[in-house]
Amino acid sequence: MKFLGIVIVCLTGGLLLYGTADFPDWGDPSSPASTHLSNYYIENTIKDTQVPNIVTSVLADYRGFDTMFETAVIFTAGLACFLLLRDFREKKERFYRHTPTGVILHIKNNKKILSVGKEFEHMDKDWVPSDLIIKTVCRILIPFIQIYAMYVVAHGDFSPGGGFQGGVIFGSSLILLAISYDLKTLVKRIKEKVLGIYAALGVLIYVGIAAICMPMGGNFLDYSKLAPLIPGDPHHVRALGMLGVEIGVGMAVMAVMAIIYINIVSEGRHDEGL
Repeated sequence: MKFLGIVIVCLTGGLLLYGTADFPDWGDPSSPASTHLSNYYIENTIKDTQVPNIVTSVLADYRGFDTMFETAVIFTAGLACFLLLRDFREKKERFYRHTPTGVILHIKNNKKILSVGKEFEHMDKDWVPSDLIIKTVCRILIPFIQIYAMYVVAHGDFSPGGGFQGGVIFGSSLILLAISYDLKTLVKRIKEKVLGIYAALGVLIYVGIAAICMPMGGNFLDYSKLAPLIPGDPHHVRALGMLGVEIGVGMAVMAVMAIIYINIVSEGRHDEGL
């Protein structure tokens, strides 16, 4: 099976490399992207979308279908990671060793026993006791990191940022909590089911906003048709529609990052992993 997998990967990679021969050269001024697409986006972004950030208008409006499927791929990656790594079997006895100090954390029948020594060289994990300074600093920084993440999502249509960037920043703050304290602290504060709901809800928000445009008389992802539902300046409706889908993207990215991290570092057991 491993040999077959290697053969399939090599064949697929070869086909992809072969297909790149038909692509225009890197930075070719005569390529389609340089002759009409880029010029149109630069000249008409504000007129079409009322969004000064060209990157956001391209991602969430001009090629909104592509971004929607990218979000779905992220959700699928998190689901696949969960299905492949999650381990519901209970291990009655585990050892974690902090290599520099030789401190041993022995967990037996859910009871922790600390000892000192280097007799457990075969252990598969290291346990690093959190320092008080690290805990204190991270406890202060994490709320500000999360506020900044929401700022990046909310202002993605006017400045650099958006759902992907904000979701990664928010997810990093959750990972920082697990690293500075321990994994169980993170899992207690945000449950596995909650992360799964956030991941699915993020994709649903994106698809839902896009689908609402159709009964309003527009096409899928035609944000301008949301004007009757959104109070305020009707010229700014497209930007508000993009803000909604960016929030969905941010939720999905944040949740999937946490799901993948939790399952990888704990081998799917959600116990005392890093």
